[in-house]
Amino acid sequence: MATITKKKLIQVISQNRGVHPNDVRNVIQSFLDAMTDYLSKGDRLEFRDFGVFEIVERKQKIGRNPKNAAVPIIIPARLAVKFTPGKKMRKLIEKERKHPHHHHHHHTAK
Repeated sequence: MATITKKKLIQVISQNRGVHPNDVRNVIQSFLDAMTDYLSKGDRLEFRDFGVFEIVERKQKIGRNPKNAAVPIIIPARLAVKFTPGKKMRKLIEKERKHPHHHHHHHTAK
């Protein structure tokens, strides 16, 4: 399990596709900016086979103070981004969960 940064993703795509990292960076950045833009306007983003990003309102909740259960904490309603994976991704995630041992154990000799 690793944390993949934007920088890493740009490197990988650049190498796999033979596209200059700057071009990849520009496209990815524009893509992320556009997503941010649409979501902040309340639009829904739908990517076939990947999933859907949408803004949902989380209702106000009453939490409890762990140090003093008698004190209710009001968690105000807020807007959140919800991601719902598409069918293809869900299947792959499910498969991973059932076979956790088939992870990155292919050490190919260079």
